[in-house]
Amino acid sequence: MQNKTAFSWQRYNSTPIVGIVRGLGIDTVRQIVDAYISAHYYTIEITMNTPSVAEIIAELRLNYPDLNVGAGTVCTMADLDTAIAAGAQFIVTPIIDEAVIKKCVEMQIPIFPGAYTPSEIYKAWSIGASAVKVFPATQLGPQYIKDVLAPLNQIKLMPTGGVSKENINSFFEAGVVGAGMGSSLFNKQMIKDNDFDALQNHFIAIRNEIKLFTKKIAL
Repeated sequence: MQNKTAFSWQRYNSTPIVGIVRGLGIDTVRQIVDAYISAHYYTIEITMNTPSVAEIIAELRLNYPDLNVGAGTVCTMADLDTAIAAGAQFIVTPIIDEAVIKKCVEMQIPIFPGAYTPSEIYKAWSIGASAVKVFPATQLGPQYIKDVLAPLNQIKLMPTGGVSKENINSFFEAGVVGAGMGSSLFNKQMIKDNDFDALQNHFIAIRNEIKLFTKKIAL
């Protein structure tokens, strides 16, 4: 297995989107990943509540060396241990768990913890977050990002939940360093129809929305 420190910030920054895979089987994930990489996306998260999550992470690490493979919905130290043992190169949480964050910092594994309020965001950052996952961003929108970054401009933010092709440009204009995307990126109907060419084109269309920002971002 590759070293846990093999996360590539360069590849992440080339397309600063974390694709969130939840509840899909390995055969489907393989087809998604082929389209994903062809569209120049390189960072993908498999949530811990996905069946056979450890096996999926391990297989992606083995067969897709250009991909940053992480674990999401990590809520406990037990989740973290499972994810790291499987080969996860980065960790995403929906909450602030200080033990999980500090362990990732200690192990030099990128950690994107979830936070909502300015106080939570600041706390996650002060503990050692690589970037703070603003979650859920559905009801907050780009203006909230602007408002938070006005006094807390040193903090790197990654909205997740509610980010779509239609608004992703606005989030980057507001100053985020990336975005987490689940169903708005991995279109359920295209996947159901096994139309992975359409899915690849969908990926490209979203990437084109933020292409002006990718050269300006350095996490």
